[in-house]
Amino acid sequence: MYPQAYIDYLHYFHCERDYFECHEVLEEHWKEKEAGERDLHWVGLIQIAVGLYHHRRGNFNGAKRMLTNALSIIRTHTKEIDRLALDSKRLIELLEIQLEGINRKDSYKSFDLPLTDEMLLTSCMTRALDENLVWGAPSDLENLSLVHRHSTRNRDDVIQERIAQLLKRQQKKEG
Repeated sequence: MYPQAYIDYLHYFHCERDYFECHEVLEEHWKEKEAGERDLHWVGLIQIAVGLYHHRRGNFNGAKRMLTNALSIIRTHTKEIDRLALDSKRLIELLEIQLEGINRKDSYKSFDLPLTDEMLLTSCMTRALDENLVWGAPSDLENLSLVHRHSTRNRDDVIQERIAQLLKRQQKKEG
């Protein structure tokens, strides 16, 4: 019923608070469609993860920019967000609260996405238990490899895949 990438996003968001990985898995899903056909609501969810990643690192400007953009997208795509078993009204409230904290330069605090599908929630929680993780656990701010993921990971495979996709699109255009 839900794309696997979305389920993975929820897992990384709520269990590991690995917002960088949230961004990666959902961006890959979003890019499966051609540029003119992509669904913008995925960008809103990606930007939530990126905004929280920035906030956790103390990058208030980046966090504010990303969450403001995400909020705008969520507000204009509530039906799509609701179809993903997220309470769009509550999500908007949570983003507004997070932005207020960012404007005050408050420290980062984890929050959970407001899921409305009990079966999805149960499935996600079961996966967390199977992996010895805790659904809804706060972010481990002492885990520097998590907090600074973008500067500590090997991206060779991602770069190679992006080059391959670019070449594929160029070949398609050239006919």
